[in-house]
Amino acid sequence: MEDFLEFILAGLAVYVVISLVWYIIMVIANWRIFTKAGEAGWKSIIPFLNTYVLFKIAWKARMFWLMLVTLIAGSFCTTMSQDQGNDTLAIIGAVLSLISCVIGIIVAHKLSKSFGHGLGFTLGLLFLSPIFTLILGLGGSEYIGPSGIPVNSPYR
Repeated sequence: MEDFLEFILAGLAVYVVISLVWYIIMVIANWRIFTKAGEAGWKSIIPFLNTYVLFKIAWKARMFWLMLVTLIAGSFCTTMSQDQGNDTLAIIGAVLSLISCVIGIIVAHKLSKSFGHGLGFTLGLLFLSPIFTLILGLGGSEYIGPSGIPVNSPYR
């Protein structure tokens, strides 16, 4: 029994170390993305703020709030439907979750366009997010503007 406990604790320690290293790598990549877009890099460290800034860089900051509200409301409806056995709440929760998922896909595409990339890079951000975030941050991509529209463009 004692060996099993040591095995579990060792596995947990390895998991914590790998997670910490991975988090640091993602902070470095996001830090570079933020600085390329003219934002303070330290904002990549703070949860929620980093997502807000990413929305601001890629699209519009108010879309972050819409996504956050749909996520919270969807979770609430889903939880309430399980407690009460209400199918209508379950459907509402699913629709709200789907809306937040669509917003996430759109922001990935807008982020891709903001750095001059296309649909292929968007798919990379969706399915291999950590790798393509590293490519975006540490590679030669230059920030154009939200949705790929230059900041001084008359179309903004």
